[in-house]
Amino acid sequence: MSYKMICIDMDGTLLGRGKKISKENKEAIKKVHEKGIEIVVTTGRIYNNAAYYSHLLGVESPVIAANGAIVREKHTNKIIYENPIKTEQCIKLLEILLKNKFYFHFYTTDGIYCGNPLTKNLTKMYMTKQVGYDELKVKYYVIKNFNEWKKFFEETNGKITKCIAFSLYPQKIKDLKRDLDNLKDVVYFGAGSRSLEINNKGVSKGKAVKALADYYGFKREEIVCIGDNENDISMIEYAGFGVAMGNAIKEVKDLADYITATNREDGVAKAIKKIFNI
Repeated sequence: MSYKMICIDMDGTLLGRGKKISKENKEAIKKVHEKGIEIVVTTGRIYNNAAYYSHLLGVESPVIAANGAIVREKHTNKIIYENPIKTEQCIKLLEILLKNKFYFHFYTTDGIYCGNPLTKNLTKMYMTKQVGYDELKVKYYVIKNFNEWKKFFEETNGKITKCIAFSLYPQKIKDLKRDLDNLKDVVYFGAGSRSLEINNKGVSKGKAVKALADYYGFKREEIVCIGDNENDISMIEYAGFGVAMGNAIKEVKDLADYITATNREDGVAKAIKKIFNI
């Protein structure tokens, strides 16, 4: 089979030590991209940060961000696909998060809106500093009370791509899952035992990959997807050839056609070299 597109997760996959892209991964990606293969950063991260890393790779392909809530061209900002969290669902989420005293933040494409200064500072540390590409800088905000949040959601109707909730206590995350199961229009993805990523119902990386494939006229058999975690399951299932990282969770490995090395051992490069014989 001649593959035409590779969709690559970031954390735990493309990014290795220090949350950086290794020289080996960059070189392998460059070689296949020069052969005309679309290289699509496919991540749970905010769009601007995902696009920044895509630029660092030197590729021209669109970006899939926020677990598949948005697919967008980097250079024209054309939206290929989007599925934001509805305003009424944002408010219901907020009520649950405030009542149970979670740390949390909400994404737009370029801003992270946090529930308190601590969440803002920790999130900035996690995202790592972006150097250059000033138009893709991620902006950080703090909104402190319910009325301000409600006003924000109403003003940004249709622009909230994702919510993340955090707690030091894993049991609280389990309890949150039960609360969210009672909301009809959201979906959630595990991200370790102390955080949960929440999107609008129907959002998944698999659906976003399919939307992009349809945009290009590619068949699913022509697509490679590489990932490691729960939010990657849908795209590994959809792919013509699914690759699990050596550090992937069992569910991803069980679905994959091939298991490569870990993200700290240039697993993306090793997989690309094997699949494309470069």
